[in-house]
Amino acid sequence: MANANRPSGFTPAQYLNGAPWNGQTRIYSIAAAYGTALYIGDPCISSGTADANGVAGITLGATTGGLRGIITGLYDSGGTSAANVSVGGIFNNSLIYRPASSANIWYAAVCDDPNVLFSVQEESNGTQLAATEVGLNTISKSGTGNGFVSGWMIPSTSGASAATTATLQLKLFGLVQAPAGQNAFGAYAKWLVQINVHELSHGTGSLGV
Repeated sequence: MANANRPSGFTPAQYLNGAPWNGQTRIYSIAAAYGTALYIGDPCISSGTADANGVAGITLGATTGGLRGIITGLYDSGGTSAANVSVGGIFNNSLIYRPASSANIWYAAVCDDPNVLFSVQEESNGTQLAATEVGLNTISKSGTGNGFVSGWMIPSTSGASAATTATLQLKLFGLVQAPAGQNAFGAYAKWLVQINVHELSHGTGSLGV
């Protein structure tokens, strides 16, 4: 059975110690003037500033370089003071994505723990990643959200070869384990990756093996 082509960006899956992800996130702000759409599953980076209440800001991440984390929830403040924004439930009624144009400050729940592994889909572009790439590092591949979730993926080897280079953004941990026939090496395979170059980690990343 061929792998299903359903990109959804990065989804928190588990911790490095094997424990399942417990849903913990940190809240970040998105400036009203920011002109790029953001989706759940998108990678993000620090904006270098904050809102009026001191909630640190984020913008969309890049395909190379360090990342702050992955967006897991989005909320249009609608003019609500950031002082009223807390982890305790504001995202239950959140909208699906933040459009590229907004008159309001938005807030994002971000999984920014460097020890979390994420599931992400591989693209279909020439030579696909294989078992020999497990343990190596790679980059991400940007994609436009479909109106519901992120379109980000990771590239096949023909797009950007996986390598041992320590400064590559992501580390390949292997395939997401699924019932037989539902996820296999090849086009659209679902991989487990760690953010190898993380804003909250010391250094520039570790070598692939």
